[in-house]
Amino acid sequence: MSENVWDYPRPPRLEPCKRRARVEFGGELIADSSRALRVLETSHPPVIYIPLQDFVAAALVPSDQGSTFCEFKGVAEYLDVCAGGKVAAAAAWTYPNPVAAYTALAGHIAVYPERMDRCLLDDEVVRAQEGDFYGGWVTDEIEGPLKGGPGTRGW
Repeated sequence: MSENVWDYPRPPRLEPCKRRARVEFGGELIADSSRALRVLETSHPPVIYIPLQDFVAAALVPSDQGSTFCEFKGVAEYLDVCAGGKVAAAAAWTYPNPVAAYTALAGHIAVYPERMDRCLLDDEVVRAQEGDFYGGWVTDEIEGPLKGGPGTRGW
């Protein structure tokens, strides 16, 4: 079943992810969850948020990269991802105190797929959303055009 990102709402919709989400980094499986959430926003592939409890202990540490503000979800704080002797600075983020409409995101972590070894939904290896700011997980059923590539930042 295909999903067109232009059918996703704005402001974004938050819903349970029906697929098993896994993240590999540094040659290790650092997250494995059947309890992830998806954020669906117009023109973007889904961003997957995995419960902190489903990450390996010590795989995430606070980053010194500061924070950013999302007009919908609130203030995001960044985390470094560490495993197998590797570190990806500010490669994950969380909303510790999201705005009321997104309270379910508290305690969940998103990662940039392009900064990981692999991210999977069920057994499908996801492709990263283009661009250096977005963290969407692109799978075979996702249709676009997708925001993130050259010339799309102002969409």
